[in-house]
Amino acid sequence: MTAAFVALEFDAADAGRLARFWAGVLGRDIAPDGVTLLPDGDPGFEIRFVPNPEPKVRPNQMHFDLTSSSLADQQATVERALDLGGRHLDVGQLPEEDHVVLADPEGNEFCVVGPDNGFLRDTGVIGCLSCDGSRAVGLFWHEILGWPLVWDEGEETAIQSPRGGSKISWGGPQDRAKTGANRLRPVLAVTDVDRLLDLGATHVDGTTYADPDGNELHLSGTDEHVGA
Repeated sequence: MTAAFVALEFDAADAGRLARFWAGVLGRDIAPDGVTLLPDGDPGFEIRFVPNPEPKVRPNQMHFDLTSSSLADQQATVERALDLGGRHLDVGQLPEEDHVVLADPEGNEFCVVGPDNGFLRDTGVIGCLSCDGSRAVGLFWHEILGWPLVWDEGEETAIQSPRGGSKISWGGPQDRAKTGANRLRPVLAVTDVDRLLDLGATHVDGTTYADPDGNELHLSGTDEHVGA
């Protein structure tokens, strides 16, 4: 293992409001800073909302797939999100699909998945961080985190900590050109930056690096910890 996944950064025009929205949807506690959601278990990760006045102009490269224990639980999550300021989102989903697509108050996409989804069984409330990305990127993250591959078919890959928790999946390369920085970024505690680079990362600026597809990630201090 080269790195530990300690947090997910989330750009926000109103960081406090978005933190309150997601705390309500996910059932997480907010740290005293008012803009960080504390981990909901071990393994787990913080969600840090970072002020950024730039408007959202394209679909995110990563979104949350939230789990449900029953159809009633799925509907309750949807209603809670709408009450907190979310909205329904049409991305061309079919009526028979088992997930409801929503957007948070700043337009960030997420799905509330039905209870019969076997892929998300035995995960967390955030069942999956679902990403656009090539197989090479899935293998890159598999190597740097030391998490086993739990799916590897064609261009689709997924990994999960051996201790459980949220999966991270990649559904294949993006079908659109990347323009500008991603609004969601992993934060890693890294013990060997040289190996990170050897595996295909590139240095962007300061503590910002990019994976083989050009998606940004930030490095944090090695004293932070999340289960590997």
